[in-house]
Amino acid sequence: MNKTSRSAAEPVSALAQIRLLWRTMRPKQWHKNIFIWAALIFDVKLFQAQPFLRTLLAFGLFCLISSAVYIVNDLVDVEKDRQHPSKRNRPLASGALRPGVAIVAAVTLVVICLPVALWLDRGLAAILYGYFLLMVAYSFWLKNIVIVDVLTIAAGFVLRVAAGVVVIEAQRFSPWIYVCMVLLALFLALGKRRQEIVLLEHKSNNTRAILEEYNLRFLDEMLALVSSSTVMAYSLYTFSAPNLPSNHSMMLTIPFVLYGLFRYLYLIHVKGETDPPDVVVLKDRPLQIDAVLFGAIVFAVFYVF
Repeated sequence: MNKTSRSAAEPVSALAQIRLLWRTMRPKQWHKNIFIWAALIFDVKLFQAQPFLRTLLAFGLFCLISSAVYIVNDLVDVEKDRQHPSKRNRPLASGALRPGVAIVAAVTLVVICLPVALWLDRGLAAILYGYFLLMVAYSFWLKNIVIVDVLTIAAGFVLRVAAGVVVIEAQRFSPWIYVCMVLLALFLALGKRRQEIVLLEHKSNNTRAILEEYNLRFLDEMLALVSSSTVMAYSLYTFSAPNLPSNHSMMLTIPFVLYGLFRYLYLIHVKGETDPPDVVVLKDRPLQIDAVLFGAIVFAVFYVF
């Protein structure tokens, strides 16, 4: 590559590198950290200033540490991403973002988060960096082990929920929420694996070898198992958790959980949707309406009735 083409492919200005780094940090993925707020809502502390601010700060820390994970993941997968139909356009894979800039940014994010997390809560710090180490292990090794890869993704979501519990010292947070979270996270992870296989078709061996260990039938059977288990576990939570109203009004949310799962399955099986589950939720209006109605009923059950 000559000097001219290299300059065109690799922006050298500081502003250009910052913009590319911002893209690599994936701020659009920060919504995945919303599960940190579960404890605040279900422990009926949403309108208490201190718990709210502590949860907000914990959410911010997870956004930053997850961005560090995304940077590490892109550094590890840079060669594979260059063979992917869409990931090859990522700043590192395309050669636009310099690896040195990405490495410095990842280290800086990890270092900055530590004192803030320790100041906020030592338990939170342990969970935050446990999450980081787990995701780094995923980037290097665990994502190459069939079934363990999706279980690791699910564990990451559970740690987000646990962080929310620890930071506000939740007293009425039911263990059933952890069970439901594991199952929902597995549902999302399996849906993402299915999307990757459909999108890449027979090219999976060129980008992610782990996809060779899966096929659509296997994933569909696991999705069926996990979705039915999710409904069962959530239903049990709505009428057996000790912190819920005695009139079992939380059971009113069950139809919305059912609709959300059925709607996503409809989109991937009937409409041929290939976007990841988190992207589908952000663009599908019926799913958005379902989520809003679910949230409204949860709010009413805990804060109105």
